Amino acid sequence: MDKKFLDEMEKSLAKLKKEIIDNLVVSNNDFKDIVEGMDPKDLADIASDDIDRKMIEAIGSKELKRLKQIDSALTRIKQGKYGRCVKCGTMIPQDRLEAIPYALMCIKCKSADERRYR
Repeated sequence: MDKKFLDEMEKSLAKLKKEIIDNLVVSNNDFKDIVEGMDPKDLADIASDDIDRKMIEAIGSKELKRLKQIDSALTRIKQGKYGRCVKCGTMIPQDRLEAIPYALMCIKCKSADERRYR
């Protein structure tokens, strides 16, 4: 995978992460109080910090899952593993990564995984 595409995906993931946190701040007073009570930091870094029980409750399970997936994708970029299916090891098509930048699996493995859990 070329460096330019990886840089674009890293920026896209960081933007998604910031949007989720910004939306949580706007829509959730408890989360806003937690964020305001922290040392001044880049909001995109807050989800990477050790999250206490109160923050997890404020975030909600769906948003927390997406933040973890985004963090995982950012880690895979740094490790040079981004874009590889975690099940079969093949390269995930760039179109899929552009649509879902934190995708873990290729379409074939994801489809098989979804069929298994239906």
